Amino acid sequence: MVLFRNNTMRPVIYQLFVRHFSNFTTGGTPWGDKETNGCGSFNGVTDTALEQIARMGVTHVWFTGVLRHATQTAYEGLPADPPCIVKGKAGSPYAVTDYFDVDPDLAENPEKRLDEFAALLVRCRRWGMIPLIDFVPNHVSRNYHSTVRPEHSFGAHDDRRCFFSRDNAFYYLEPHGTDTPMQLPGGEFLPERGQGRVTGNNVASWTPGAYDWYETAKLNYGTDYRHGNHAAAMLPSLLAPEYALPRTWQLMNEVLAYWQDMGVGGFRCDMAHMVPLPFWRWIIAHARLRDRAAFFIAEGYDDHMKLVEGPVHEALLSVGFDGVYDSGAYDSLRKVYESGASVHLLDKYHAPGSPLFRGGVRYIENHDEPRIASPLYWGGAGSIVCPAVMVAQYATTAGPVLVYNGQETAECADGPGGYGGDNGRTSIFDYTNLPHFLHWTNGGRYDGALLTPEEKELRRFTSHLLTLLQHPALSKGDFYGLNWANMQTPGFRNGVYAFLRHYRKTKSTLLVVCNLSAEKAMETRIHIPQNAMDWAAMKPGSYCFVPLLETASAIVGIDSEEVQTAGVPVSLPPGRAHIFEWC
Repeated sequence: MVLFRNNTMRPVIYQLFVRHFSNFTTGGTPWGDKETNGCGSFNGVTDTALEQIARMGVTHVWFTGVLRHATQTAYEGLPADPPCIVKGKAGSPYAVTDYFDVDPDLAENPEKRLDEFAALLVRCRRWGMIPLIDFVPNHVSRNYHSTVRPEHSFGAHDDRRCFFSRDNAFYYLEPHGTDTPMQLPGGEFLPERGQGRVTGNNVASWTPGAYDWYETAKLNYGTDYRHGNHAAAMLPSLLAPEYALPRTWQLMNEVLAYWQDMGVGGFRCDMAHMVPLPFWRWIIAHARLRDRAAFFIAEGYDDHMKLVEGPVHEALLSVGFDGVYDSGAYDSLRKVYESGASVHLLDKYHAPGSPLFRGGVRYIENHDEPRIASPLYWGGAGSIVCPAVMVAQYATTAGPVLVYNGQETAECADGPGGYGGDNGRTSIFDYTNLPHFLHWTNGGRYDGALLTPEEKELRRFTSHLLTLLQHPALSKGDFYGLNWANMQTPGFRNGVYAFLRHYRKTKSTLLVVCNLSAEKAMETRIHIPQNAMDWAAMKPGSYCFVPLLETASAIVGIDSEEVQTAGVPVSLPPGRAHIFEWC
């Protein structure tokens, strides 16, 4: 059974934030500039680095923060952007100033930045991994202007007298005085004097707040977003002729074609739920006419900004996305540590009948979420329970998984920051480094020579788990939760989470047991009821359980009746997990 187009492998995505990943500078200061704090580069992501990532079981590399965006750093021919529209020193990678260019910060020779990026794409392919970049369709920097393709800038032909017009690039605010500029938290933005635009998070105000996406302007895809999903019904169909398409659709097709021609194999689509579904159906289909294996994952949430009726995730999967952020599963697992939620409630997020079982993107970190090892989140237990949490997230479904650079070395966001403050996240707005990750990169050697024993063990565990995700039971099989059958079993009230994965075509069955407790070692027996035996097509007889993930003795000579009554004996330290082959 092919679960992912043209690829039988389960997607394992490595989020590589270039500015952080290959920054070998140690130390630094909050709000430091590039010279003080350093900055990663395309050339710094060497063949050695990519080989090591590939050996971790990674199939796709998402190069994050690549597109040129608003910044306070100037280059020849590229002056610094006004400080009032730049968050931090380096700026937000999601305030794009040129869809056809890359960030000069990331180039050793800024004039050759596109060539250096193209060479990185070639290196990535050389190691058998598909390169992805961000596609940020909902908004652009207020200072957007393409220098690579100036004919494809936005807004030149807009009718700025009205809030909405089908072929306008932006939404325009009602006049607020002829000479009134946008009043942003950092000051006046003079280029929008008398012609203010709606902010990226749908705020139609001349004075967006500090927590708004004030540095961006929202793009128009041919509908008035105030009317939600209903307006999308008037948009063109998949086979509509070019003259019937809103101007923004046509420009975005040029953007994707440009990067595909350079060698990009897919896109992580930012805030996809804020863009009309007919556009997604159309643009994904056109991208796959150019490359039938083009890979698309969506960041999408069921929030008030969605342009979808009903569940967002199902809608985005239905128009062609290979995966959609499974935020529900992520939030539920965090609640186990941050609000005392029961681990028994996790099963509902792993239902094989749900589209998210094969289409949900599972993660425990990304650039928007806190580091699991940060003492500010996950009940302060993340550095201990990370292995078990990864198994509970990645081994419960058959969809794509995401790993954020630094996760594998217990990065805890203690590098120099700035705009984001001390919030448990590695700042995407500033020049910073990853202090624990530097132990692995080791000045560009990527040999892990400086890793502590704990960091080395977590990286080993992560690599082993990601590779194991291609096991047929984990990449193609179904899920059966065992907690309900063990409610009275000692240990299950203290954070034990157990389940089966089974793939009938290869008759492969795995028993997975996680000790999600950060404090208590677990020594218990896992009861597997008769209906679970039937579900896994296990006939009466003698069985053994062979450990595939952790070092442990095989459990041999246990008969089917004992599996049900006495249970399978398992012991685990806090925060660890076992995956057994049941044979």
